[in-house]
Amino acid sequence: MKQQTMRGLIAATLLAGLAGAAQAHTGHGTSSLYEGLVHPFGADHLLAMVAVGVWSVSALPAGKAWWGPATFLLALVISAALGAAGVTVPYLEHAISLSVVLFGLMLLFAQRAMPVAVGLGLIAAASSLHGLAHGSETPETGFAGYAVGFMLTTAVLHIGGVGIGLGIQRWLGARRGVVLGGLGALLSAAGIYLFGQLAA
Repeated sequence: MKQQTMRGLIAATLLAGLAGAAQAHTGHGTSSLYEGLVHPFGADHLLAMVAVGVWSVSALPAGKAWWGPATFLLALVISAALGAAGVTVPYLEHAISLSVVLFGLMLLFAQRAMPVAVGLGLIAAASSLHGLAHGSETPETGFAGYAVGFMLTTAVLHIGGVGIGLGIQRWLGARRGVVLGGLGALLSAAGIYLFGQLAA
């Protein structure tokens, strides 16, 4: 019964994420707490943040799953400040969609040994892309509320990813590698799709 429930939860999460993959952003402003709260539900952000939580449980040392989300949040704050100051990179939205592909590959190979510093460094680099995009949207007023909103939702999505990762670890046992590989492949495919939509 528990396994069936977990499989249903994973399937629902994937369907919810992939169903929104046709649009990278939710089409909102950046001047209120509410707008900040809903912003991370754009497919690129949502998939990346959930993936960080799942990967952190699956690849980091026991009891250290919080390292991945903490790294993402810290890099997000710093890079958002830089983005607000005018720092950017070429083809930023394209790079963000490729960060989803990166997280998919990290899940695909989560069962293979990767140095912790390398994994956290990749998370920080990908998060910085998301942060630059957030920061570049800074309005003349109201950005503080928006920033608090997207940070709160980001943290919640990370927690959700950690929960999914713990469920996979607890209830799927030896089959967790297959499940993580499948999730990684689907996530990478979603990232490639998002990239293709931007390039079209």
